[in-house]
Amino acid sequence: MGTAAATGVERPQCVAYHRTVETRRDAMRRPVHSTDAPNAIGPYSQAIRAGGMLYLSGQTPLEPATGERIDGFANQVHRVFLNLRAVAEAAGARLDDAVKVTVYLTDLENFAAFNTIMAQYFREPYPARTTIQVAGLPRGADVEVDAILALPD
Repeated sequence: MGTAAATGVERPQCVAYHRTVETRRDAMRRPVHSTDAPNAIGPYSQAIRAGGMLYLSGQTPLEPATGERIDGFANQVHRVFLNLRAVAEAAGARLDDAVKVTVYLTDLENFAAFNTIMAQYFREPYPARTTIQVAGLPRGADVEVDAILALPD
């Protein structure tokens, strides 16, 4: 029992079934990429579109053309939101479609300045948000932001 001969199921049919399942999963999870945002610096996608949602990977203040980090906290925050907006737009969405944002700051003393800049990129009702102070971020960044967006119908 359990063998192909005993069950009457040929191995090629099993392989075809698994390919069909993988194809369905791939169709449900589609990567999104924008050349107007920095390339991923690890084994991840800029964003994944799945089930009417868009999951944006964290963006740090890297200049898309050079991959170099932007200096100055305010400049970093603007660059992060410009990068997030570019990836959202590549999926046909806007930052105003965000339902959840997670902010990583290396210094919570920058919390008020961050809020002032974030308000320039979102309209009410603002997304739910979590802000976390971290010991460090990739490439010496002072801020990183990821987001979850509900895609328009």
